[in-house]
Amino acid sequence: MQDKYTWAIEDIYQNINEWEKDYKKAEGMIDFSEFKGKLGKKDGFISLMKKQETVSRIIEKLSVYAMMLHDSDTQNSEYDGLMSMATTLSVKFSSASSFITPELTSLDDSVLKGYIADKDLSEYDYFLSSILREKPHILSENEEKLLAESGEALSGFRDIFTKIDNADLPLESFKYKGETIPMSHGMFGVIMHSTDRALRKKYFKKYYGAYISLMNTISATYTGSVKKDVFYAKAKKFPSALNMALSSEDVDSEVYYNLIRSVKKALPSLHRYMAAKKKILGYDKMHMFDIYVPTTDNAEIKLEYDKAYDLVIEGLSPLGEEYGKLLKKAHDERWLSVYETKGKRSGAYSVAVYDTHPYVLLNYQKTTHDVFTIAHEMGHSIHSYFSNKNQPYMKADYKIFVAEVASTVNEVLLIRYLLKKESDVKLKKYLLSYLLEMIRTTLFRQTQFAEFEEFAHGEIEKGEPLTKDKMCEKYLEINKEYYGKSVISDDEIKYEWARIPHFYRAFYVYKYATGIISALAIADRILTEGEKAVSDYFKFLSSGNSDNPVNLLKIAGVNLTEQKPFESAFKTFDDALSEFIKL
Repeated sequence: MQDKYTWAIEDIYQNINEWEKDYKKAEGMIDFSEFKGKLGKKDGFISLMKKQETVSRIIEKLSVYAMMLHDSDTQNSEYDGLMSMATTLSVKFSSASSFITPELTSLDDSVLKGYIADKDLSEYDYFLSSILREKPHILSENEEKLLAESGEALSGFRDIFTKIDNADLPLESFKYKGETIPMSHGMFGVIMHSTDRALRKKYFKKYYGAYISLMNTISATYTGSVKKDVFYAKAKKFPSALNMALSSEDVDSEVYYNLIRSVKKALPSLHRYMAAKKKILGYDKMHMFDIYVPTTDNAEIKLEYDKAYDLVIEGLSPLGEEYGKLLKKAHDERWLSVYETKGKRSGAYSVAVYDTHPYVLLNYQKTTHDVFTIAHEMGHSIHSYFSNKNQPYMKADYKIFVAEVASTVNEVLLIRYLLKKESDVKLKKYLLSYLLEMIRTTLFRQTQFAEFEEFAHGEIEKGEPLTKDKMCEKYLEINKEYYGKSVISDDEIKYEWARIPHFYRAFYVYKYATGIISALAIADRILTEGEKAVSDYFKFLSSGNSDNPVNLLKIAGVNLTEQKPFESAFKTFDDALSEFIKL
């Protein structure tokens, strides 16, 4: 492999010997006991925070370097060892610094407010504001300790579901037209895109049949998980489990409710899409096992990596010269590991290192999907680059709530660019279908999940039993509402909730929907308003974790408590659908 297609990992450490020296340095610094009881004084607080940051930044470098070595060659046992050492060090660091939040919480409000107002401590103001905001939900030391210790006993529901879903689910292969068809979660996605309708139907029924056979166990597991969420919310004095989950990311509950209201209002657009898809496919009746099948043959953009990267730079030109130069810098300075090699981790990701620059892992193939993957992962990386460059360490790491915004903005801008320049009707249909499916699966589908989660937790909070039948009936009702009269909600689909692993991380899925809403609105503003919108977007990318994420999105012109961004996103969907139907 040519060096230019591999990571410049030496930008972090020249070699493992350097890594080991930093490891010993950090290991020797993990003792913060001298600061216990001294955080009520400004000097003590500053000294602690400076030392903690120094150690944290070293551990970040150690962890990312070890991970990148491991992901470059997962078969290398030495790299496994480095990963294990970095994890152990992180655990020691967390344990040694675990007293900080409780001690700060115990300080009088006036002390915390004084720190927040102090210009010398400006890099800690949002962190301290979060401590102050959470104070009403912090219990006594003994109560907090008891809740912490209960965590291990009450956190098993997700593990149980994982075992059911990956080990115990009776997914048995079957014969079809003389061939043995394997059954797995991965194959389910493949078969649902197959053009063989009879195979899709058979696979769909057998796949859901496996969940139905374990429905009593899965229902009890999920009900236990919901009860756990509600218990912690009550113990921490939150009005609801939803409120507790949103509070952890400093998001107002109005954002959640506004999402569900806005999407339900826009369901006629989804119904129109489903009706169009049914007509294009030529079906008298359209079933749930039909909704993923492509309406057009795959039209691939088959480009060598360097040309694909140039196309991404071209497509993102509305973001201006500075953004284009950063993309070129990342390419030329080897921020990316490009091609698949023996033992390399599959998939793609971006990872940030505060003291160097971000890195991107790819496994590039000459496909349309992989061209978009470049744009997506570089969106993450340049978001991290701007945040790290413009924020102090304590404010640089942005929240999960906004993590997919920049990556999706890039995808949308690239699609819009290709649609504008492309004359090949087949490719235009494919790109429009790509955009429509992105919005259907990320916006409509994830909001459908969010609505079900709210129902499930609400039942327990009202003191009502959360039974298997009640959950299935409610899910079927929601599914029918979302997909409309053009799609038959097959009996099996009422069990779909039972196979969603994200439900065991309560109120997480809605972030996918708010992320794409924000990205579509930002992309539309960039394309219509130009320089001012780009300037605002760069300010957002540079804001890191300096305020709550809803306020930070307002910098880019997106207010998720209002209707405007939702209207913008649904207009993009409607416009793409109209063009798709026309073609």
